Amino acid sequence: MHEGHEQMFRRRFFVSTLLSIPVLLYSETLQSWLGFSVPAFPGSEWINPVFAVIVFAYGGVPFLRMAAPELEDRSPGMMTLISMAITVAFVYSLASVVFPTQSAFFWELVTLIDIMLLGHWIEMRSVRRASSALDELAKLLPDTAERITEDGETEEVPVSDLSEGDLALVRPGANVPADGVVEEGDSDVNESMITGESKPVSKDPGDEVIGGTINGDGSLRVRISATGEETTLAGIMRLVEEAQQSESRTQMLADRAAGWLFYVALAAAVVTAVAWTVAAQFDVTVIERVVTVLVIACPHALGLAIPLVVAINTSLAARNGMLIRDRIAMERARDLDTIVFDKTGTLTAGEQGVVDVATVDRVDEDEALALAAAVESDSEHMIAQAMREAAADRGLKPPNVSDFEALKGRGVRATVDGGAVYVGGPNLLSHLEAEVPPELAAFADRAGENARTVVYLVRGDDRRDDSSDSGNSSDAGEQVDAERVTNGQATPIAAFALADVIREESYRVVDALHDLGIEVAMLTGDSEDVAAAVADELGIETVFAEVLPEDKDEKVTELQDQDKLVAMVGDGVNDAPALTRADVGIAIGSGTDVAVQSADIVLVQNNPMDVPRLVKLSRASYRKMQENLVWAAGYNVFAIPLAAGVLAPVGILLSPAVGALLMSLSTVIVAINAQLLRRVDLSIPQLSGLSPPQKAQPAR
Repeated sequence: MHEGHEQMFRRRFFVSTLLSIPVLLYSETLQSWLGFSVPAFPGSEWINPVFAVIVFAYGGVPFLRMAAPELEDRSPGMMTLISMAITVAFVYSLASVVFPTQSAFFWELVTLIDIMLLGHWIEMRSVRRASSALDELAKLLPDTAERITEDGETEEVPVSDLSEGDLALVRPGANVPADGVVEEGDSDVNESMITGESKPVSKDPGDEVIGGTINGDGSLRVRISATGEETTLAGIMRLVEEAQQSESRTQMLADRAAGWLFYVALAAAVVTAVAWTVAAQFDVTVIERVVTVLVIACPHALGLAIPLVVAINTSLAARNGMLIRDRIAMERARDLDTIVFDKTGTLTAGEQGVVDVATVDRVDEDEALALAAAVESDSEHMIAQAMREAAADRGLKPPNVSDFEALKGRGVRATVDGGAVYVGGPNLLSHLEAEVPPELAAFADRAGENARTVVYLVRGDDRRDDSSDSGNSSDAGEQVDAERVTNGQATPIAAFALADVIREESYRVVDALHDLGIEVAMLTGDSEDVAAAVADELGIETVFAEVLPEDKDEKVTELQDQDKLVAMVGDGVNDAPALTRADVGIAIGSGTDVAVQSADIVLVQNNPMDVPRLVKLSRASYRKMQENLVWAAGYNVFAIPLAAGVLAPVGILLSPAVGALLMSLSTVIVAINAQLLRRVDLSIPQLSGLSPPQKAQPAR
């Protein structure tokens, strides 16, 4: 739709501008101002009226058509005001051909039409550019897919024939045909067109893939989970379409201002006609004054003031991974008092990580962590994954292990250098009758106060009891008993505290929002201890803990009842009620169906840093809207009284030509000022106060 309108306005602008050149060249006013002349020839006096009529019919009639609905609804707005100005100028100028007057408005008429066509072309182009990148995403979906049949063969089918549950083969370098889950294979997938993440994302069995993304060097077998309108891409496209159809609150204000200006212009014209008739007499001068008032009232600048800013705002937001469903919500973001964050997966990584280590005398932390990672090497438990990731982050190389065994409900065991090594929690220590050294006991107490999980690294004796090979018992617990140390108790040599890791960006996000004067709150279903630990670490003032998903919106209401303008930041699934209740709902993610239904704004990149960027863009855009409205309205406030002849008694009378010049100047200023929005700095600098760590850190 926007592309069609853009082409129409562009075509009419260029044709009308080309046809306006003869009118400008044969305008006596411009010749006098610029000191040039053009050769006259028989019939040259008809150049201005003939070409002006063509420009009006080709470039001006579309505005008359767009004004018809406003008049039918009896709610005059921008199109009505524009139509009134060009119609009055057109009729008066044609009348001046039959009834000679001091001046005609031919050059003013054509430039007025040209500028309004240019403004609408720029607006449509900006909006189209804002969504062009997302439009390109739809083209990334391949036309066909390789579906794997029940007998293991592949068949090429149209993507539209894929159904949920189908298994598809994605070859190296091919596009993923639809959303799904990897069942077999591993590869790196380029998701930059969806998430903005520049590095390819590693995909293994169980990982989700998004339709339209590009597979790397590996081959994947993907179980289709969503097709057609249910895919992530379709959700994103719906968001953009809704954003384009929603209307800015400030744009509505500009439309209302145009409606008021319509009545002001009519009233000023009536007053002008009466005043001049009483002061002198009714003649062609009175008509010229009235026409000048009505023409000058045309909102060149007002017509561009808001659409240009909104279009540039939409473009900047899209390029920065912000999908705006509701422009009013985007504007409202500038006035936010409080921003509520869901904790898990938003401020934190949503997964366990090793956040602290303690060891007994003469045991090195790195050595203990490497040993624990080695023992956990064959386990898929989330604690095992945390151990391995912590060792990898430190660049540690775990030693070789053998005889790995999972001890149900207790932990794991493996043999390292001929000796038994265990990793597990308090149940393991109780089972092994191991005594915790004082330094590790104190460490565990401190971790417990912060609601962290503690696991121990336990070293056993190098020998096993012969009963372990007797075969008299098949019970795993009895086997562990048989493996108990025979020469003294097993010895805990290290303890690890695990917690949901705070994201590195979260420190800067909270600091940046505080710098913007916004209060930060946190909402979570976790315990009071866990919530307090995270909030204290980040410097968050307000905490709602142990809150069920269905009750989260009530906490948002509590803040709103305190006369606060509240935004909710969540994942768009469990937080849907709160996202809907908030004044501004912000979903972090790539646009799920729930996000489409509940959030006003979707941040494509799963990055809370985009929240302060959103606030900064909203404030910068609103500031530009205000500046443009001042420039646009200021012109009318200044020009209409002068055109009416308020200062005529002192010899100051605004001529139609000078009025048109001021009108054009106002338009140029508004257009340039709107373009300056592109220079807005959305970066989040390192602020004084908190200094976020180099790596994700836990609450302390």
